[in-house]
Amino acid sequence: MDQPDNPILQVLDDYKAAVLAKDLDAFIALYDEDVRVFDMWGAWSYNGIASWRDMVARWFGSLGTERVVVDFSDPQTIVAQDLAVVHAFVTYQALTADGVALRSLDNRLTMTLRQRGGGWKVVHEHTSSPLDVETAKVIFNR
Repeated sequence: MDQPDNPILQVLDDYKAAVLAKDLDAFIALYDEDVRVFDMWGAWSYNGIASWRDMVARWFGSLGTERVVVDFSDPQTIVAQDLAVVHAFVTYQALTADGVALRSLDNRLTMTLRQRGGGWKVVHEHTSSPLDVETAKVIFNR
């Protein structure tokens, strides 16, 4: 994406880079102190930066030597003064330390951002995947 003329899409690029590097501080810097995250995994919601930081630290720590490549497709943005929304499809692909693909999954992602201190911070994030109506199993691939 790498679109410096669109600061909202730049947040997605920064997200991708932080995940690939497993850089907890860079990742958390994308989020507002009062963030509320509706994540697909493990908890109903994460309220506040400390709660979200703990979850991300567990995620990055669970990867061991693996890395995760994030790819956003079809991102759409809506910006109004100091508030913005971005939604996209996102693929997370796990790689070995040598770059061999291990597995991947797709999610739907919506972020609400607020302009603070000269930059955009995520104040709400929501991820989801649809359920198969016959089996009630999560569909992880588009």
